[in-house]
Amino acid sequence: MTGTLVLAGTPIGDVADAPPRLAAELAAAEVIAAEDTRRLRRLTQALGVHTTGRVVSYFEGNESARTPELVEALAGGARVLLVTDAGMPSVSDPGYRLVAAAVERDIKVTAVPGPSAVLTALAVSGLPVDRFCFEGFLPRKAGERLGRLREVAAERRTLVYFEAPHRLDDTLAAMAEAFGPDRRAAVCRELTKTYEEVKRGGLKDLAAWAAEGVRGEITIVVEGAPEPGPQDLTAEELVRRVRAREEAGERRKEAIAAVAAEAGLPKREVFDAVVAAKNAP
Repeated sequence: MTGTLVLAGTPIGDVADAPPRLAAELAAAEVIAAEDTRRLRRLTQALGVHTTGRVVSYFEGNESARTPELVEALAGGARVLLVTDAGMPSVSDPGYRLVAAAVERDIKVTAVPGPSAVLTALAVSGLPVDRFCFEGFLPRKAGERLGRLREVAAERRTLVYFEAPHRLDDTLAAMAEAFGPDRRAAVCRELTKTYEEVKRGGLKDLAAWAAEGVRGEITIVVEGAPEPGPQDLTAEELVRRVRAREEAGERRKEAIAAVAAEAGLPKREVFDAVVAAKNAP
């Protein structure tokens, strides 16, 4: 009989937010795979848990190499608990490879639900929460980052991002360029911790605020694009949207059709705008 892979959510700040089941799973696990074994030690001490299982490190640098070892332990009947530094494993953290490998071997995968920076930031942002998408971390290189943002400039769902504090001002400035300076957003810093802060405003104003220096764990929530109307989109904007899709890998014909559908315009009108821009001196 095969074992069970348990994905355990851990506190994103306040240890009191740890779900009750987490302590029981930590105590019962035969193998604990932790993103940072030192943080795991501090967590178990705070929860008053004595672990008896084997503890191994499982982080970005060794995830590929260690996954087969953990899968073999699962195949042999072990209960393997996966924890990351904060939040739910596999959500912008190690875990996806192990889950995929376990599923492929028909090994049971379950979870201990816990705190999530994505949902916490979304809930306190004050922005629409009925539809949203999580974009994780943006590329570090400026050109790639701006290109990625332009891909979703017309996305109507609320967008959620993670970012490092030393790149926050550059990222917000790039968002202001791609989405518009007045697009509403919320920068959520140090959620559930002592110095928790939620800064709300337009992207341009938030970029200016961040330029003064910001510390801590950062989650950015950005309002989705407004519902477009044919009268709202200039020829230049139509061309920009087509180019963004082409840069993302779409063929021009497909990009034109998609932009036309988004804008509620005939494909011919978008096509003509693209041709005119191409022939412009």
